[in-house]
Amino acid sequence: MYAIFRTGGKQFRAEPGLTLRIPSVVAEPGDSITFDEVLLGANDGDFKLGAPLVSGAGITAEVVKHGKGEKIIIFKHKRRKNYRRKLGHRQKYTEVRISEINLG
Repeated sequence: MYAIFRTGGKQFRAEPGLTLRIPSVVAEPGDSITFDEVLLGANDGDFKLGAPLVSGAGITAEVVKHGKGEKIIIFKHKRRKNYRRKLGHRQKYTEVRISEINLG
């Protein structure tokens, strides 16, 4: 059994017991959150495809922790103009463990 859902402008494939890193959400570690934007669900060869969402479907997950990803270096320069800019960025994420998939 698996489902594809959308959160934070990205799509993820969820299976029960799987741990995912999704864009940061506001929840405390140990809290349970529900994702309602399920795009596709599959159970033993039986597919439910949404147009665009599967009605009545939801995914329940437990928040494991929050963190920051690897540092990305952004370096800009223009030759012969003495223009240099060096920036760094670390994207924040939330790690969740999928506990239940309900396809409605």
